[in-house]
Amino acid sequence: MNRICQYAAGTLLVFGLIGGTAQASANEPVHQTESNLPAGQLYSKLKENETFTFHSFQHQGVLYVKSHDKTNAVFRINGKIMKVKLNKNKNHWKKIDLSSYTVNGVNSLSFTDHDKRNHKLEISIPYPTLEHASPKKAGFSQEKLKKIDSMINEEVQKGFPGAALIVVKDGQIVKNTAYGYKKKYDGLSLMENPEKMTKDTMFDLASNTKMYAANFAIQHLVSRGKLDLNAKVQDYIPDFKDQPGDVIKGKDTLRITDILHHTAGFPADPQYHNPSVSKDLFSQDRSKTLGMIIKTPLTYTPGTKNIYSDVDYMLLGFIVEKITGEKLDAYVENRFYKPLGLYDTMFNPLRKGKDPSDMAATELVGNTRDGVIDFPNVRKYTLQGEVHDEKAFYSMDGVSGHAGLFSTTNDLAVLLQVMLNGGGYGSHYLFSSSTIQEFTKASELNATYGLGWRRNGDKSMEWMFGPYASSEAYGHTGWTGTVTIIDPKYNLGIVLLTNKKHSPLVDPKKDPNTFAGDLFNTGKYGSVVTAVYEAMEK
Repeated sequence: MNRICQYAAGTLLVFGLIGGTAQASANEPVHQTESNLPAGQLYSKLKENETFTFHSFQHQGVLYVKSHDKTNAVFRINGKIMKVKLNKNKNHWKKIDLSSYTVNGVNSLSFTDHDKRNHKLEISIPYPTLEHASPKKAGFSQEKLKKIDSMINEEVQKGFPGAALIVVKDGQIVKNTAYGYKKKYDGLSLMENPEKMTKDTMFDLASNTKMYAANFAIQHLVSRGKLDLNAKVQDYIPDFKDQPGDVIKGKDTLRITDILHHTAGFPADPQYHNPSVSKDLFSQDRSKTLGMIIKTPLTYTPGTKNIYSDVDYMLLGFIVEKITGEKLDAYVENRFYKPLGLYDTMFNPLRKGKDPSDMAATELVGNTRDGVIDFPNVRKYTLQGEVHDEKAFYSMDGVSGHAGLFSTTNDLAVLLQVMLNGGGYGSHYLFSSSTIQEFTKASELNATYGLGWRRNGDKSMEWMFGPYASSEAYGHTGWTGTVTIIDPKYNLGIVLLTNKKHSPLVDPKKDPNTFAGDLFNTGKYGSVVTAVYEAMEK
C-alpha cells in the first residue's frame, strides 16, 4: 500500500493538536499528517513492506523511529538499504540521519521485517527547514548573483530608496542581501544621515498580506474542514444579502471561491476612508466597516470577469474572524508566525514593541501624495512602521485581510518554504498539500488567477515573473514595492522587498500614484526576478 504522507518532528511540550499544529511531550517527535491519515492522528505504525512517501531535499532529512519489540530494523529509502540499530528503551525515539539517501522532491520509505513477527514501527519525518548554502552548492553562479547586487546598487546610487532580496532553492538560502536605505527622506527633504537598509528590516507588505495572512488562515481552515470554499458568504455573515434597490444582484449566492478568485463583483477601491469618494459608505471605524462592505453595491455580475479588489480580502478577513472568534492579527500571529519563530511578522508593529527604526519608510508626506490629497484625519508625516494603505489604517485600525502585515525577507522565506514543502515547516503543519494545489491551480475564467494567488498563467504576467519562470510559478505583489515568487518546478522561492514609495511623486498634480521609485527596474520586479533565474546553473 502506498500512502502519501508528510510528517514532522520536534520537542515541544504538550501532546495534542492545537489549532492544527501538532505538539508533543519531550522526546516525542511530532507527526504531521496529510488528508489520508485519520484526523488528529499524531504518529503512524509502519508495517512490513508498507511504503510511505515524503517530501524532502537532497542531502537533508531526518527519520524518528520507535519500536516496542525490535532492536534492529532494515529500511529502504528510495530503493537503497539502510540498517538501523534501535533503542532498547521502548519509549525513546531514535533519530536517524537520512541525508545520504534523500533526493529533491518525493522520497519513498519502507520497512522490511525479516523475522516475520509482524512488527510495527512508529515513525516520524520532519518537514524540511531552511539551511544556508553557498551559491555553488545550490547550483547558482556566484558571478551572476553579484550582477544582481551591481544592478540594484547602481539604481540606489541613481535615487532608488532601498531593497532586500532573499533567494531559496531546494530548502537552502542562497542569497540574502540588503541594499540602500530604509529611510532617506524626512518629509520631502533628504536626510543628512539616511538610515541604511539591513537584512532584518521590516517592510510594509501591502497586498502580500492577502497571501501570508488571509490566505494562510483560509488554507488552514479549509484543511481543517472549518471553511467550505463553495459555501455562501451568507453562511458566515448572515447580513450579507441583496437589497431591493441593488442594480446588480448576486450577493445572495456569492461564494467564498468567488471572492478568492476576485470575481465577486466588487469595485476595486471604494475608499471607505475618504468621504468625498465613499459618500454613504464612509467609515474610519473598524467596527463599522463590515457594515459598509455589506452595503457596497456590486459593479458587475459575479463570475463574469476578474476585477482585482481590496474589498474581497477585507471581507475574507472578517470571515476568518467570524469562524475563529479571534481578530485576524491575533489568529495568524499566534497560530502561524510565533510557533514558527517569526517574531518580525505582525500587524501594527509599533503597538507590539517595535521601533520605527526597525521599519522601511514609505510615503513621504503621509497619505497626501506630496500634499495634493486631503481627507479627515489624513496623516501628513513620513510613514515608518504604520501601514500605508488607507483602508487598512483608517477604516480597519491597521488589521485587514488585504493589507497591514509587516515582515522581513528572513521570515517570508520560511512562509514561502511552507508552500514549497507542501504545507508545513519543521514540527509545524499548517495545511495540506492538496489544499495548496487547490489554491494555486488556474481559474477557469483567467489562468493568471488562482484562489488569491497570482499565477504565471500567460505572457501578461512576465512583468512580475520574468520570461524564465515555469508555468507552475505563483506569487503576489504589494503596492508598496513587494513581490513573492514561488516556483515548485525548481523548488525556488524569491522575495524582493522594496520601499519604492519612499520617494517623491513624479507629477503629483497630474498623477498622484506614480512615485519616482516606481520607474526603476528594481521597483518593477521583473528584471531582478529574471536575473535570479539566469543565475541558476542547474
